[in-house]
Amino acid sequence: MTRTETRKPADRSFGEGRWQIARSFLAAARLQAELDRASGIGNPAISHVVYAAIAFTDALTTTFAGHVNQRDLDDAITILREALGNRFPHAQEVRLRTIFSERDGTEHGAELKTLLEAERLLDALAEFAAWAEGQMTAGVGHAAP
Repeated sequence: MTRTETRKPADRSFGEGRWQIARSFLAAARLQAELDRASGIGNPAISHVVYAAIAFTDALTTTFAGHVNQRDLDDAITILREALGNRFPHAQEVRLRTIFSERDGTEHGAELKTLLEAERLLDALAEFAAWAEGQMTAGVGHAAP
């Protein structure tokens, strides 16, 4: 059976768990970038960046809309836009799209990404994470308790 829905209901505890996972992936990305200094290869750090961005997005959509994406990453951005409306700035959407665009090539391709590319994406993730943190602390979510 093929999934036709782009989202599934998620409760507050799911969102809180995804938030913790997102922060952990952000920390892992930073550590991995340090480890990758010797090789100069950025793919492992970029993978952590992508997973952190997905988890931050899940936490936000769960908190503010009570559901989470279950299909492709473009749907995740659409769901986040629906959940936050004008509180989701274009600059953050661009950052998120840039990060998400690296998923397939980094994880499934043979193209070596540089540490410089990883650091650029890590900077974008840090900006997105800081913005997301502000949303989570300033707003009141709508997810079921």
